[in-house]
Formats: sequence, structure tokens, C-alpha cells
Amino acid sequence: MQKIKSLMTRQGLRSPQESVHDLSPIESFRIPSKEELRELREEPTDPQAQQEIINSIEEVYFSNDSFDIVKYELERLPPVLSLQELEEYRDKLKQQQAAVSKKVADLILEKQPAYVQELERVTSLQTGLQLAAVICTNGRRHLNIAKEGFTQTSLGLLANQRKRQLLIGLLKSLRTIKTLQRTDVRLSEMLEEEDYPGAIQLCLECQKAASTFKHYSCISELNSKLQDTLEQIEEQLDVALSKICKNFDISHYTKVQQAYRLLGKTQTAMDQLHMHFTQAIHNTVFQVVLGYVELCAGNTDTKFQKLQYKDLCTHITSDSYIPCLADLCKALWEVMLSYYRTMQWHENHDQDEAVAVSSDGSNVIGTEENSFDRSYVKKKLEHGLSRIWQDVQLKVKTYLLGTDLSNFKYDDFIFVLDVTSRLMQVGEEFCGSKSEVLQESIRKQSVNYFKTYHRTRLEELRMFLENETWELCPVKSSFSILQLHEFKFMEQSRSPSVSPSKQPASAISTTVTLFEQYCNGGNPFEIQADSKDDETEDVLASNGYESDEQEKSAYQEYDSDSDVPEELKRDYVDEQTGDVPVKSVSRETLRSRKRSDYNLNKVNAPILTNTTLNVIRLVGKYMQMMNILKPIAFDVIHFMSQLFDYYLYAVYTFFGRNDTPIPSSSFSTSNREQHSARQFESTGLGLSSSRLRTTLNRIQESLIDLEVSADPTGTLTAAEERKEKVPSPHLSHLVVLTSGNSLYGLAERVVATESLVFLAEQFEFLQPHLDAVMPAAKKPFLQQFYSQTVSTASELRKPVYWIVAAKAIDYEQMLLLMANVKWDVKEIMSQHNIYVDALLKEFEEFNRRLNEVSKRVRIPLPVSNILWEHCIRLANRTLVEGYANVKKCSNEGRALMQLDFQQFLMKLEKLTDIRPIPDKEFVETYIKAYYLTENDMERWIKEHREYSTKQLTNLVNVCLGSHINKKARQKLLAAIDDIDRPKR
Repeated sequence: MQKIKSLMTRQGLRSPQESVHDLSPIESFRIPSKEELRELREEPTDPQAQQEIINSIEEVYFSNDSFDIVKYELERLPPVLSLQELEEYRDKLKQQQAAVSKKVADLILEKQPAYVQELERVTSLQTGLQLAAVICTNGRRHLNIAKEGFTQTSLGLLANQRKRQLLIGLLKSLRTIKTLQRTDVRLSEMLEEEDYPGAIQLCLECQKAASTFKHYSCISELNSKLQDTLEQIEEQLDVALSKICKNFDISHYTKVQQAYRLLGKTQTAMDQLHMHFTQAIHNTVFQVVLGYVELCAGNTDTKFQKLQYKDLCTHITSDSYIPCLADLCKALWEVMLSYYRTMQWHENHDQDEAVAVSSDGSNVIGTEENSFDRSYVKKKLEHGLSRIWQDVQLKVKTYLLGTDLSNFKYDDFIFVLDVTSRLMQVGEEFCGSKSEVLQESIRKQSVNYFKTYHRTRLEELRMFLENETWELCPVKSSFSILQLHEFKFMEQSRSPSVSPSKQPASAISTTVTLFEQYCNGGNPFEIQADSKDDETEDVLASNGYESDEQEKSAYQEYDSDSDVPEELKRDYVDEQTGDVPVKSVSRETLRSRKRSDYNLNKVNAPILTNTTLNVIRLVGKYMQMMNILKPIAFDVIHFMSQLFDYYLYAVYTFFGRNDTPIPSSSFSTSNREQHSARQFESTGLGLSSSRLRTTLNRIQESLIDLEVSADPTGTLTAAEERKEKVPSPHLSHLVVLTSGNSLYGLAERVVATESLVFLAEQFEFLQPHLDAVMPAAKKPFLQQFYSQTVSTASELRKPVYWIVAAKAIDYEQMLLLMANVKWDVKEIMSQHNIYVDALLKEFEEFNRRLNEVSKRVRIPLPVSNILWEHCIRLANRTLVEGYANVKKCSNEGRALMQLDFQQFLMKLEKLTDIRPIPDKEFVETYIKAYYLTENDMERWIKEHREYSTKQLTNLVNVCLGSHINKKARQKLLAAIDDIDRPKR
């Protein structure tokens, strides 16, 4: 590149025209003259071709003015230069230059008229400026003339005006001083009107004005007087603040807060407010209790006013305890409501201020101060909630523990619990407290009261049981314990102003708190009228029937299957599982089942007694107390379990023990009969389950006082233990259990046992409610009570009805008849023996007497099944015992035994619907064992241990000589002895 430049320099310039052509496009570019422009315009050109040439120019040429065109073109030269190509490229650049020059010329000519017009405007503007300069010069000259002519006059006027203003200011100051002298009168008027913000505002303005005129000697005395007035206002303001604690008034509190804000003592006001609330609580409770103490004392003795609050509470009498407690809680409610409304006022006020600050944030410093004050007030109020409630708890606790409540009536004590529970609800809504102090105090009183109350109720229960004749208490078939007053609380939602037992069903308020409900008036501790007076229980049936039509139809035979209860339509129901076998039920079965139910009443009303109802009512009262005060739930449930325990123990003691003599005339050999009964008991027919025996032993050890009289030399511990126990009840002499015509008190036994089962069902129904309130640590007790005690109620049926079954059939007579039968016959007999007919007659008589009893008391299907099962089992066991007494027997004799037994079964199946016949295999297996060989019999003896040693021995002895020899007999007897040895 440098070589090319130097070569161009050595060659020198040629003609101007050639030199121009040799320049780069930028270097050669200049504004053409008018003649050239004219020539360019006159030269005929193609605009489209010219535009294409301009578009072909590279963008780099238009980049900026500092672009070096020469350097750019030289750098683009190829390494090998070709003259022809260079000339062609040069011609192309010349065409582009010419096109650009022509385009520029066209644009200049196009803008020429606008240029001329703008030049004319500039000329006109210059002329206007020259005219303005002349006007300004004339104005200045005239101003100088006016200044010289009016200066002295103007100064004189101004001096007079200044004097006038000074005099006006002096007059204004004198008037202000005069007003300040009269301010104290207006301040007194404003304080009487309780316009505290206005009084403080006026006083502060006067102080400010006094500081402005402090150079006057009369003002110094006024300033000190204003300070005294301000202190007096603060004292009255503190008194006004204390009034808030008992009766909150929004306008009054607003004035007080505005006044403290003007004084700049918002935080001090909050500290004072909490002190006043604490003092208000103390003064309120003291005055309420003092009023009742003086009222009950009947004189105006001032000695009570000097007592401490704790000592004063001990002078409250039992009659005035409840109204005093209600007034105490109402007064404390007013204090807490005032505090709640105070907090509510501050919350609303803070929200309003926050909105105002967000709309106008000009005074940042003042906003920060107000925010700090609001934060302090909020924290102080939140912290004060727990302090206020703690003071309330301590005052109420002192009152509660000041009187012994153990001798109060139940309703009165429930009211105390209800008021205390409602007060705890107030505390939870007030500050989220669980009220441990109140809970502990009322728990002590409740446990103390409940022990005394429960002891009295147990004694009453014993008295009821000993006077109970076990007659049926007629109730409707729709009877439910929820219909009783004592259980109304379980159906009704809790209302704050009404106790659980007095709650109207319409008062449902789950979201509204007490403070919201009573914010504008009313009191949750107002004593409400007992709503029980407006209700009547409708649970008793008329003459044992719910209507006269039902009474008429009660003794009519069922004619249609629709009249049969669902329970009776089942072919067979498992007592343990309740399962129904998959089996078709015939119409004949249904008709026979109708007879087996012994139910003369179409309406299957519950079987219960007056004592049962009393126990259920007691359970309702206990649950009512537990529902109000859940901390004593375990103690209450424990006492409830004792009610059930004692009832169960009483029923077993009265009807489940086989310790009464059997008065039947046919039992002349009573020793043998009792021996037989004990034998059947040992076989497990009549004995209760191990679980029931364990339960009865536990009840006897923990609850029953077996000692007849207290030992004066006994220890104090033993006396305390006996105090917790109840003497064993005794059956009323009016209840006769020895008459065969009444099936040995079957009606009374049915009422007693089935009422216990009904009571157990009610406890099962209440289990979810008890489980919900039972503490988690004590729930195993509740589970054990239900699994080991409540669930055993139905098991008491077997020992109770077994006694009837053991006495209803003359089993001893059957043994005597069987002993007279000759079993070593040589021919197969076609006629059964007479003892079978005698036994069937006994069963027919039993069925007849069972129907007679069912006219007095409905006998449920499970009861009739158990009775028949017991009788059949005892009969079958008696048959085996009779067969075991046989001395000699042939194969034909064994066949006769089978014939007798089949005849007995065939006739028995027509009397009862129990299928299969109980212990049928027990008899059949024993009869068929006669035909076994030696080895088979030895194996059979080891497998069938349900037979007694006597029965097995007799079986071996009878078989001797027929198909068993003496050696085999010895071997079999040894096997029997091996089986019997562990039993001994």
C-alpha cells in the first residue's frame, strides 16, 4: 500500500479533471454549483437505475465521517493487480459518485423554497427585537421620573403604617393576657362535662401562650397556676380511667385515651389501667362476698370489713353460697368484658390509624412514635390477659374452697359445677387458658362431694335392692335412656348461659364466643329457670301396654307371619355369635317358634325394674357431672362401674347361688338329690364361666363388706377400707323362690337377670361417650371394665336359670324308675320303657308352667332356650347316670336303651325348637360304647373324659363276660384309674 501511495506521488498530478477522477469517493465529494446542479438535473437519467446504483454502494461508506475511504479501497486490492479490472472497478465507483451527486443536487433543489421562507422569518424577528429595545428605553426613563417625584411621600406613609401595626399587636397581646386570666373558669366547666381532651388542649395552649408572653410580669404567676391545673386534670383523668374497669363506655374511653395522648403519656395510661383492673377485681369480689356475709349475719357489725377475703369466704352459709357464687361470677364477668372491649377498642383504633397513615405519610417521625406506642399498648394488653385471668381464678378458687360442699344437694352442686365450667369456658375464650387453678380446686371439691354422694347412693341402692320385689316396670317398647331427664344433655348442644341439663335444643352457637354474644348486654351467669319443669317424661306404658288395643291383642294367638318378630323367624341363632345357618325356614317351624318364644306381648318392651331405672338415672347424673367437669372423669366412671358391679353382684347373690333347699315332695331322698345336683355342677353344666367367677370375686373383695359388725379393736386403715365398701344385700322376704308352681321364682329371675342384661346394654351404648372423656392413661381401666364385667352380664343367665332347670324336673324319680327296668333281656323289645313317658310328662308339665309364667312376664327367646337347654342336658346326664347304674345288660338291653332314647328324642322335639338336642351324642356314644372291642374300648376311654369314673367303670363291668374277659377288664380299669388320678 505504501509503495502504491509513493508511486502516485512520484507521478504527480495530471489535469484537474483527471485528478478528481483519481480521488476516492469521499475525497472527491463536494457540493456542486448551481450550474452543475442545473446540468445534472437537465441531463436525462433513469431514476430507477440511479436508485439501484445508490443501493449498490456498500454500507461501510455511510458509517461515519472519520472513515478512511482510501485505506479501505487499497486494502481491498487483490495481491495481483490487473489494469483492466482496476479500470472497471474505478468506472463503477465513478457511476456511484455521480448517482450520489445527482441525488444530493435533487434534494438541494427540492428544499430551496423552504430555505428562502426561513430566511425571511429571521429577518422579521430581527426587526421586532429592535422595536422592543426602543420600548424598554422609554419605560426606564418614565420610571426614573416617577421615582424622583414620589419618594418622600411614600416613606412617610410606611412609617405611619408600621406604628399602626405595632399598636394592633400590643392590643392583641393585652386581650390574650386577659383571656388567660379567665381560663381557669372554663377549665373547671370542661372537667365537669368530662371533656378531658378539650381541657388538656386548652391548658396546653394556655401554657404555650404564657411562655410567649413570659416577658410580662403578670404572666409568671399565671404559668404556675396552669401547671397546678394540669396536674389536677391528670388526677381526674386517672379516676375516669378506673371507671372503665367495671363499665366500659366507648365515648368515655375515647376521651380518656385522647387526653392521655395529648399529654404524651399513652404508655403510662396503659400501666395505670392494668393496676386499676387488678384493684377492681379485688374490690369487686370483696364487696360481693361482704354483702352476703353481712346479709346472712343480720347485723351491721363492721368486724367483717376488717377480715381478709380468704377468711370472709368461710363465713358464707350454704343457703347463700350459690347466689353469692352467681353474683361473684357476674361481677367478674363485667370486669373481664370491660377488658375485652378495651382490647377491641384498641384493635379498631389501630386499624383506623394504619389506614390514615397509609393515605398520608408526610410526618414520618410522628408516625414512628405512634407505631411504637401502639406496639407497646398491644403487648401490654396481651400480657395483661393472663394476669387478669390469673387474679380471677385465684379469687374464685378461694371462694370455692372456703365452704365444704359435700352435703349439698345434687342439683345445687351441679349448678356450682356448671357455673365453674362456664367460668373456665370464659377463661379459655379470654386468654386461651386451661384454667388449671380452677380445675384443681373444683376437682378437689368434686371428688370430696362425689365420694359422699356416691356412698349415699350405694346405700340407697342396697335399700332398693333389698326391698325390690322384682316386678316388671312397664315401659314403652320405644323406651330409650335418652328420654330420661338425666340424659337430656347428651342430645342438646351446650349453650353458655344454660347448664347442660337445662339447654334448649335450639340454642346452637358453635362459632359465636361468649364475649361476642354478650358484648352489648346480658350476662352468661344469669340464673336460668329449670327447663325440666316444662317437660314431662313419657316412658311408662299404661298397664304394661302402650294402648288398650295392644292389651286386648296381647293374649291372642299369632295368626300371621307378619306378627312374628324378626328374631323368631330365624330357624336357629347361635347364642355366642348370633349367626343364622343357611337353611330354609318352613311355615311349620315359624308356627312352632311362635309358641317357643313365650311372648304374650306383641310389643317387645324392655324388661327392667324400678331399681334398674334408678340405677340408670344415677348413671345419667354421674355422666352429667363428668360432662361438666372432665378432670374427674376417671373417679366418676369408677363410681359408675361400682353401681353396675353392685347390681350384678346382687342379682347373682339373690338368684345365682344354689344354696336354697328344694321343697319338692317327690324328692324324699334329698341327700341323694343334692349329691346329684353337685355332680351335675361338677360337669360344667350350671357353673358360670371363669371370667364371671373372677368378676364376682373381684366385686366381693373390693366392694362388698362381709363383716356383720365393726370390730372396735380394728385398725384405722381397716375402718377406712370398710367405709368404702357396702354390705351384701339380702333378698326381700316377699320374693318366694321355693314354689314349684311358679317354677321357683322364674318370673322374678327373668326380671332380675334380663334387667341386668338391659343395664349392660345401656352401658355398652354409653361406652363411646365415656371413652371420649376418659383420660388416656386411665382408658385401660374402662376397657377392662367393659371386657370383664359389662360383657359378663348375659353369662349370668346360665347359673340363674340352671337352678330352675335343676328343680323343675324330677330327675330323682326318673333314676328310681330306671333302676326297676330289667336290661338283661334276651329278645329285642319293640315297646319303650315307662320311665320315658314319665320323663316326657315332666317336660310337658314344665312347658305348661313356663306358659303360666309367661302370662306374668315376657320370656325372651334366649331365656327360654337356656331353660330348655339346661333341662335337656340334665335329663340326658340323668339318663347316662341311670344307664351307669345297671348291673347286668345284654345286647338286646342295649338296643332297648337306644329305643328308649330315640322315643324320648322324638317326643321332645315336638315340645321344643332347640336344634340340635343338647348332649344327644353324650347319651348315644355311651350306649354304643357297649359294643366296642377291648382295644377300641381302651382308646375310647382315653378319648372320652367327659364321663365320670363311675360311669366308665360300670361300662367295663357290664361288658365283662360278653366280649371282655377278666384280664381285659383289669387292663381297662387300670386305664380308667390313670385318667382319674390327675383329678384326685
